[in-house]
Amino acid sequence: MDRAAYVSAIVVGAGTAVFLVWWWWSKRQRERPPLKWRKVGELSDLICFPVKSLGPVRLNEFECTQLGLKFGWMRDRTLMVIDLDGQFVTGRQYPRMVQIIPSMAGSILTLKAPGMMSISVDLARLMGRFRASVWGQAVAACDCGEEVARWLSRFLLQEDRGLRLVYYPLDKPSRKVRSKNDGFPLTISEDTGAYPDATSYTLENEASIADLNSRIDEPVVPQNFRCNFVVKGAEPYEEDAWDWVKIGNVYFRNVKPCTRCIFTTVQPETGQKNLNFEPLKTMRKYRTITDPLYRKYTGDSPVMGIHLGLRGPKAIVRLGDPVYVSVPDQEHPVLISPP
Repeated sequence: MDRAAYVSAIVVGAGTAVFLVWWWWSKRQRERPPLKWRKVGELSDLICFPVKSLGPVRLNEFECTQLGLKFGWMRDRTLMVIDLDGQFVTGRQYPRMVQIIPSMAGSILTLKAPGMMSISVDLARLMGRFRASVWGQAVAACDCGEEVARWLSRFLLQEDRGLRLVYYPLDKPSRKVRSKNDGFPLTISEDTGAYPDATSYTLENEASIADLNSRIDEPVVPQNFRCNFVVKGAEPYEEDAWDWVKIGNVYFRNVKPCTRCIFTTVQPETGQKNLNFEPLKTMRKYRTITDPLYRKYTGDSPVMGIHLGLRGPKAIVRLGDPVYVSVPDQEHPVLISPP
């Protein structure tokens, strides 16, 4: 190797080393909670959905874990309904699922629904594992037994069989990020939860929903969007630009926008779909992502709210906790133009 080539190799090598050090440092900085925060509001609702697509459970406090909100045996979306092929089913297919109200007492899950006697399952007694499927991804599951399977089938199908209830037996997520979310680099497998569509945590802004309600004839409520955290006091849609979010003493990262589907048209109390496809139809007019780089992942699905990834510590959040966001917020892209 002549001297010029040798010098060039050293320069290239040094440049690569500098780049790698810079990349590592930048990555660490991005993962480290910021030092400056501004208060944007407070937590006005705190909601757990123990069974995917069923009714909510509201408490004054929950522990934040990698799988989502937790209170004793109650964990967010760690139970779900499947068909006889092991495929998950939701309120998209069976809107009356939202009328089934779960509750927990120790390890005992109880389900109640209009016109039905309540039924209970002891989650501590479940045994055996198999593979169910959420959006084509295999997930671990324990079957909850024949009685609750028959109960669900009768309420939702008016048949004696066809549906089953399963429980997630692990303490951490086991799925990879779905391919449709690959375009959002902050999404990681540690945030995929047990059975949710995308992540363990979602957040919505009361002011954004109020703005939406000013555009439609039949107002919706935050529960139409089935988020864990509802914030009051923020400006409409400012959550689009939030990067780091702190609720009480717990740190989260805004990992992607929360795209919306036909489930938002289901009235939470009655289980009836809106005949005018609202609020979905109106949101498609002003809340879709237009950037072609991201639109290939989201299509014409409108956005309301954000997906969060837990970044520590595993601690308690409480109703009324202050909500802070990082300052400045220059790195997080705003993908939707203000209305």
